Amino acid sequence: MQGSSALDKYDLTKAHKALKMLLIDRSNEFRTLAHGIGYPTNTKDWELIVLNFSLDFVECFNIWVDESPPDHNQIHKCMTQMRQLARGKSNMTEVTHLENTAYLLAEDFKSIYKRME
Repeated sequence: MQGSSALDKYDLTKAHKALKMLLIDRSNEFRTLAHGIGYPTNTKDWELIVLNFSLDFVECFNIWVDESPPDHNQIHKCMTQMRQLARGKSNMTEVTHLENTAYLLAEDFKSIYKRME
């Protein structure tokens, strides 16, 4: 499953439309999260990278609260994302803010995407 993307589960045309709609209201949150994970906002399609990170983070959250044991690759991916979120932060409040931002962006995207069906 190496190289897979959380966006692979979505129709790319509808996903791009949903992302554009989400960016109308949430562009500041996208920039905040990109800055928090150390991803430059001057690259092409940086919003897709941030959205994919957010969708992956929600999968990690679901793994943490699920009672069935995840596989090793899922655990490694989640821990890498947590390390990326925490890098350079001075306290847990900053990390929690980024976690909440990632979670809300992913959930808002899913909601918009679902309404488009």
